[in-house]
Amino acid sequence: MKIALLGTGNVAKVLAPKLVSLGHEVTLGSRDAGDSPVAPWAKEIGATVAGIAEAAAASEFLINTAPGLASLDVLTAAGADNLRGKVVVDVSNATEVKDGVLSVVTQEDGSSVAEQLQKAFPEARIVKTLNTMAGQVMVDPGRIPGHHTAFLSGDDAAAKAEVAELLKSFGWGEAQILDIGDVVSARATEAALLLFVRLYTTFQSPEFNLSVARA
Repeated sequence: MKIALLGTGNVAKVLAPKLVSLGHEVTLGSRDAGDSPVAPWAKEIGATVAGIAEAAAASEFLINTAPGLASLDVLTAAGADNLRGKVVVDVSNATEVKDGVLSVVTQEDGSSVAEQLQKAFPEARIVKTLNTMAGQVMVDPGRIPGHHTAFLSGDDAAAKAEVAELLKSFGWGEAQILDIGDVVSARATEAALLLFVRLYTTFQSPEFNLSVARA
């Protein structure tokens, strides 16, 4: 597929090489595409850098890798016309640090980033996933032994099925991919970042993931 990563930060730098290795045509959408510091790296791995709107327009599948608090602005820059009908995977979390304490930022109505994006772009097919783990685990689940879980949230069942297939290409087994419902369910996985941070502090390593065990 032609895939646009909206953002050029750490998560994009993990996803892009994996996607290229799987044969996808990858474009990183950047606000400073004309002078992006990631351009030499992108060329080296076989990806390209373009403006955010240009990247979105040229791609059939998009992944929002921008920070949660910047995500609405980034998708606005991509343009509603360029998002219409397309799957937009959201891997972001909205956080802030006050007095040294990290918290998850939600809207006044308690909604998540994924809900905010779906409301702003009703014709986009928003799917929340992979936001409960470190970047390397997203694309290489085998680095964590045993069963562990990747969650899916979204209103469009067909879009979630497409995203599940992408996750399987990353190495996720079907039994590891758990659809937890509509886009509102993203509130739960975004809130789980607080647990992730506590576990990271405990283990002093991001090499872990959450697992759901059923009777």
